[in-house]
Amino acid sequence: MNTMKIGIMSRQDFRQYTIDIAKGKIKPSPNAPKIWFDSLESMAQVLSSQNRALLRLIREHNPQSLTELARVSGRKKESLSRTLRTMSEHGIVKLEKGRQNATIPHVLPDSFEVATFF
Repeated sequence: MNTMKIGIMSRQDFRQYTIDIAKGKIKPSPNAPKIWFDSLESMAQVLSSQNRALLRLIREHNPQSLTELARVSGRKKESLSRTLRTMSEHGIVKLEKGRQNATIPHVLPDSFEVATFF
């Protein structure tokens, strides 16, 4: 199982965290989150119920294009493109170029684990 660890930390705290890592003051654990959000709300936008259902559809149907995914999901191709690009930026999906320049989405994690930092 490929569990993606997500961290939630304010931008200011995250900035200091990355500076401390760069200076060698702290060493992140191998189990540290790989992607970060600055609030539960921002994470909830990316991992909404609708978007998690989309991830399940991609896993189940293995679409070979966004057109195929739009047909299976009932969502507009343009909306899917924006959503998947955002997920790709967070490392949740990989967007691969296929035949005739088709975009093929692949879901990377099997599950998510969330850690909040105060």
